[in-house]
Amino acid sequence: MISRARSRLLDSAARAIGARTGELPALALSFVYFFCLLCGYYILRPLREEMGIAGGVANLHWVFTATFLAMLAVVPLFGWITRRFARTTFLPLVYLFFIANLLLFFGVFQVDAVRVWTARAFFVWLSVFNLFVISVFWSVMVDLYTNEQGRRLFGFIAAGGSIGAILGPLLTATLAVPLGPINLLLVSAVFLAIALACVWALLRMRGSQRHSETYAEPLGGGIFDGITVLARSRYLLGVGLFIVGLTVVATFVYFEQAHIVASAFSNSGERTRFFARIDLAVNIVAVSVQMFGTGRIMRKIGLTAVLAAMPIVAASGLALLAAAPILGVLAGFQVLRRAGDYALTRPARELLFTVVTPIEKYRVKNVIDTLVYRAGDAIGAWAFAAVSAVGLGLSGAASIGVAIAILWLALAVWLGRAEERRAAGEVNG
Repeated sequence: MISRARSRLLDSAARAIGARTGELPALALSFVYFFCLLCGYYILRPLREEMGIAGGVANLHWVFTATFLAMLAVVPLFGWITRRFARTTFLPLVYLFFIANLLLFFGVFQVDAVRVWTARAFFVWLSVFNLFVISVFWSVMVDLYTNEQGRRLFGFIAAGGSIGAILGPLLTATLAVPLGPINLLLVSAVFLAIALACVWALLRMRGSQRHSETYAEPLGGGIFDGITVLARSRYLLGVGLFIVGLTVVATFVYFEQAHIVASAFSNSGERTRFFARIDLAVNIVAVSVQMFGTGRIMRKIGLTAVLAAMPIVAASGLALLAAAPILGVLAGFQVLRRAGDYALTRPARELLFTVVTPIEKYRVKNVIDTLVYRAGDAIGAWAFAAVSAVGLGLSGAASIGVAIAILWLALAVWLGRAEERRAAGEVNG
C-alpha cells in the first residue's frame, strides 16, 4: 500500500514538472547540484559588486579586461586537462580546484597589507569562477540528457540554480554582520563541496547506464581544439556570436546600472543592499517560471521564439533607459531582463549544445561560455568607455545598445532555425 502510494506520488510529481518517473533520480541530483553552485556564488556576488564600485566606476573596463586575460590563461589549461583525463576525473578536479581557491582567498584576506589588491584579484577570480563552474555544469547536463529531455527538463533544473540564487543573497544579508564578509568564503566553499558530491553521484549514474566505456576515457585531441573546432563551424560560431550579443548588451546595462546606482546612493551599505534586493527579485521571478513554465513555453512557441525573446526585451528596456535613465526604470528592466535570461534564454542556449559532439560539448562550449563570454564583456566595456569619452552620456549609450540588441535578435532567429535542422538530422557545419 505504502509502495503504491509512493509510486503514485512520484508519478504525479514527475507529470507536474514534465518528467518521467525513471528520470527523477538524475533530475533530483541535477537540481541540487545547480542549487549548490549558484547558492555558493550568490553568497559572494554582492561582495564583488561592491568591490567593483569601491574600486572606481571609471576603472571598471580595466577590471573586465583583466578578467578576459585570465580567461585566456584558463582555456588552454582546461583543454589540457580534458585531453589528459577522463570526464570521471577532470569534472571533480574542477570543483576541488575552486574549493581550494576559496580557502586560499580566505587566508590572504586576513593580511591587511594586501587587502586592496586581494579585493581586486577576488573580483576577477569570481568573474572567472562563476562562468567556469556553470559552464562545466551545463556541459554535464547536455551530455547527460538528450535534446528531447532537455526541452522538458532544463527549465526545472535551472530552477534549482535560481532557488540557490535566492538563498545566497538571503544568507549574505543574514550572516554578513555576525560572521563578517570574509567568513562567507567558507560558507560558499561548503555549498561547492556539496555540488562536488552531486557530480560524483551523477558520474556514477551515467557510467552505469550508457556509453560508460567512452565516458571513462579522455576526450583526446589538442589543447586548443575548443578554439579550432569553433572557428571551423558556422553553427558554433553562431552560438559564440549569440553570446557576444548577450554579453555586450548586458555589459552596457551593467555600466548604466553602475552610474545610476552610484548617483542614487552615496553609502556603500545602501548600494550593497540594492544589489542584493535586485538579485532576490530576479531569482524569485525566474524560479516561478522555471519550475513549471519553461518546458511548457519551449514546447508551445519553440526554441527560435524563446531565443528571440530576450533580445526583444533588451532592445525595449534600453530604449526606455535612453528616454529615462533613472533608478526605477533600471530596477524594473534588470529584473525582467535577468529573470528572462535565467528562465528562458539560458535553458534555450544550452539546448543548442545537445546536438553537437562530446568535444564540442566540453571544449568548444567551455571556450564560448568563458573566453567568448568575457571577450563580449571586454568589448562592451571598452565600447561603453568610448561612448562616454565622446560625451554621448547614459542616454546615448543606451541608444547604441538598442542597435546591438536588434542585431542580436536577427542572430537568435537564424540560430534557432539552425538548431532545429540539426535536431532533425540536417547537420550543417
